[in-house]
Amino acid sequence: MIYQIHPAIKSRAATMENPHGLPGAGGTAGGGRKGAPALSPFPAGHTHTLLDAEGPGVVRHIWLTVPPGDPRIMRNLIVRMYWDGSAIPAVEAPLLDFFGLSHGRARHFVCERFYVQDARGFNCWFPMPFARHARIEIHNDSELEVKMLFYQVDYSIGDPVTEHDGYFHARFTRNNPCPMGEDFVICETQGCGQYVGTVLGVRSLFTGCWWGEGEVKAYIDGDTTLPTICGTGAEDYMGSAWGLGEVQTPLQGAPLVDNTLGLYSLYRLHTHDPIRFTEKLKLTIQQIGFGPIDTAAAHYGQDFHQYHACGNPPERRMCYFERSDDYSAVAYWYQQGTSTPNRPFPDREARTADLSIEQAMGDVTRQDI
Repeated sequence: MIYQIHPAIKSRAATMENPHGLPGAGGTAGGGRKGAPALSPFPAGHTHTLLDAEGPGVVRHIWLTVPPGDPRIMRNLIVRMYWDGSAIPAVEAPLLDFFGLSHGRARHFVCERFYVQDARGFNCWFPMPFARHARIEIHNDSELEVKMLFYQVDYSIGDPVTEHDGYFHARFTRNNPCPMGEDFVICETQGCGQYVGTVLGVRSLFTGCWWGEGEVKAYIDGDTTLPTICGTGAEDYMGSAWGLGEVQTPLQGAPLVDNTLGLYSLYRLHTHDPIRFTEKLKLTIQQIGFGPIDTAAAHYGQDFHQYHACGNPPERRMCYFERSDDYSAVAYWYQQGTSTPNRPFPDREARTADLSIEQAMGDVTRQDI
């Protein structure tokens, strides 16, 4: 509780001027007059350590910024986090995706755990406990030099971290495109823990019909063919209905809806309704669209597969149908121990393909950033 006093817990902050969070050592580069607040430059191929701290402790808040705009940078600055000496990163995601926005496009975005203020300042408020050691890195896997990297990692030491506290995890994945009729896997892990959030990016490859009828399904522990939790549609999972507009709430919404380019960025936090698992979890979303039968059949040809469901009688000449779109996601969860990834982290080419770079840079120019 914020009003409880714990004298054994100490506040620290890791910055460019005080990388080890030492007491009484902040702002030393200029004698206390803002001498070196940023890493400048941040070269292509370089890895910079944002935090290297001994535990026990808890990462409380991460703030970071780079010159805004270029999706090739936003999708290729890779955030990795390691807890208690593990060689496997518990967190591995592109910078902007980790902070809640897909497709390398920054937007003003505020929810309960992420603030991307004015599309420029990236903030994360997920608590991240560690018993012995914490290391947070950022790697410039783009081919471009980043002029400046500013950051501050606020954390505490002396916290009573126990075996019942889960390690924070976040993983990025992309399937561009997903095979027709194959559910996109948002998260898959083995162990004991709880799932706490999703950032979902969709690039619709058929903009003539609505893409978002796919159900989000959580296969928990012993589930095989059918899941324990099954939703009713993509926009429903994000708290909306009857289509999708740009909206932001503390726990769910869509900060990016571009029907012209077919780009959508959605989020759903489960911080108040975590999905709990004791052995394993698999979270998926179906690729299902809705629209006129003739339009969908003409587009998909021999791959067209239609069916009808509640509220959609055949005589309407409308149908649900299988689709193939470009899906990406960051999944957030806590679990005991470190999870081993079930699939390789997407390489630069896979992360950056089809981001409409020129159009995105034009948007930045028009914003006079």
